[in-house]
Amino acid sequence: MLENPYPHYARLREEHPIFWHEGMKSWVLTRYQDCRDVLRNHEVFARDRRRTGEEVPEFRQSLQTLDPPAQAPMRSLIMNAFHAQDLPEVGLRARRRTAGILGALAERDSFDLMREVAAPLALSITADLLGVREPDPEDYAEISAAIAERMDAGLKPENAARGDRARTRLNALAEEWFADADDRPGVLRDVKQRAVKADLPPHYISNSTGMMFNASYGTVYATVGNVVLTLLQRPGLLEEFEDARLLTPGVNELIRYDGPAQGTSRVATRTVEIHGTTVRPGQIVLTLMAAANRDPREFPHPDTLLLDRTPNRHLGFGWGTHACVGAVFGQVAIRELIVCLLGAPGRLRLAGPPTRRPTATVRSLDVLPVAIDR
Repeated sequence: MLENPYPHYARLREEHPIFWHEGMKSWVLTRYQDCRDVLRNHEVFARDRRRTGEEVPEFRQSLQTLDPPAQAPMRSLIMNAFHAQDLPEVGLRARRRTAGILGALAERDSFDLMREVAAPLALSITADLLGVREPDPEDYAEISAAIAERMDAGLKPENAARGDRARTRLNALAEEWFADADDRPGVLRDVKQRAVKADLPPHYISNSTGMMFNASYGTVYATVGNVVLTLLQRPGLLEEFEDARLLTPGVNELIRYDGPAQGTSRVATRTVEIHGTTVRPGQIVLTLMAAANRDPREFPHPDTLLLDRTPNRHLGFGWGTHACVGAVFGQVAIRELIVCLLGAPGRLRLAGPPTRRPTATVRSLDVLPVAIDR
């Protein structure tokens, strides 16, 4: 299942478009239209569980936990800060950083791509984009892994405590970054400057800072591994990207095909019926986005990689008011990685069996042994 969940997802789509998962105490949706409808309908399906009577401390609120209209000022603030960044320049810096990492490894017989490429690249690109000091790589890898495991607490309650401790460490880092934001160009400095007029509670901004950093780091880290493994398993696929017109749609297709985000949840605010099943207020609805992204009702030949696929309205970055605010920058990072792999003096090849992390919410490799054919 960890190696290839997609045949299982296909059976669920056809036989169980909605089903009850007792372990997670949730309704699970597996078809594209149903998942997208839930993600875009924040009035009926809430992210903010206080709307259904659950007690959530105010000091924990962030862009990720708020719903419109309360979310709107925070989302606008962050989106405007992202839009203010020089996207081509961000791409050039990402390319230089990627080329430097790969160049330093060129003479090695073999190496773990996750540890020595994905992790430092994700950390560097994220810190550069946000305009913050890079945390210690080993420390941050531990924080990010624990938070990813925390997302599976519905399946593994024992993951909760370690994940909560990691969030506390991340919040401490975010407070340091925000205090130093005036000294470095980037998203966070723009957020801090614009926040004066937005009149938002400081903890909204601090919490959202940590959320943005970890979401960017985790997404780039996992996507690098999934994309490179896909390229290595399909001889000639990398060379198709020599047609520069395929870079943007091709990266989008790679994320649809095997992206890191497997699912996300909402809570019903009122009674609603889905495929004849009654969902009651307060019940959790999990949108299985990875299953939706292979739904043939939306994507013809969904199990085939079509680098020029259009339209390609996949859910790899979510949908609606909680869609990933930095999605375009994540796509730039993967695009520049592919450009650097094409320009490298040798081609990567598998040097051993890859190992996946045993996480359900985030699909990610843990170890990817590779070597360079010179």
